[in-house]
Amino acid sequence: MVRGGPRLDHGRRRELGKSFEQGGQHYQRVRPGYPVESADWLLPAGARDALDAGAGTGKFTELLLERGLAVTAVDPSADMLDQLKAHYPGATAVLGTAEATGLPSSAFDVVTVAQAWHWCDPLAASTELARVLRPHGILGLVWNQLDTTVPWVHRLSRIMHAGDVYKPGHRPVVGPEFGQLEGHVTHWQDTVSTEDLIELTKSRSYYLRAGDATRAKVLANLDWYLHEHLGHAADEAIGLPYLTLCWRAVKV
Repeated sequence: MVRGGPRLDHGRRRELGKSFEQGGQHYQRVRPGYPVESADWLLPAGARDALDAGAGTGKFTELLLERGLAVTAVDPSADMLDQLKAHYPGATAVLGTAEATGLPSSAFDVVTVAQAWHWCDPLAASTELARVLRPHGILGLVWNQLDTTVPWVHRLSRIMHAGDVYKPGHRPVVGPEFGQLEGHVTHWQDTVSTEDLIELTKSRSYYLRAGDATRAKVLANLDWYLHEHLGHAADEAIGLPYLTLCWRAVKV
């Protein structure tokens, strides 16, 4: 078993995760996708069938489909899955969770969980995802994180209350069903406007769960930082540095 990083208790995890049960259209529009390198590194040679668990609106599902895999996408939010079905009709969309997919055993060569493992119970999810994987199947965990080694991005992350920042010593928790955990980091940039950054902030769990006064303060601080302090114009194209962290483990 691999341990690392802070653990949310089950109640708090469910409370925060519910922030994303609505707003699928907004999430699809403002959240970044993933670099192709992340999928290429994760996928085992000869993989045919993939499960994207916690698929949301299909940001990572897209990469799996582009590589010719038969993809089943599972998410607990019907609103998110409506967006996925509209944008990626080639995937099979199923309501469920990483802890209870409702899918057949030994049905997949690879399971991916992109931007969602921190909302899961990692041990219960490991047991379930190992069940649906074939022998020696791959579990792939993926996170987009702001590259806070860049000073202006570090300050931006604090204003946005972005908790998903790179911690070099962190290793995700996986259950004893998996071994050979290894990681990979991709550096890349997303091209955004200041309006995109404001909308990105509105898609994060801190903002979604906050009261009106807190939301107004966050947006005012963000407006000052982007337009006055950094001097960006509203229609200016900005390169936002990201890290995409990938982890893969093999079913033992």
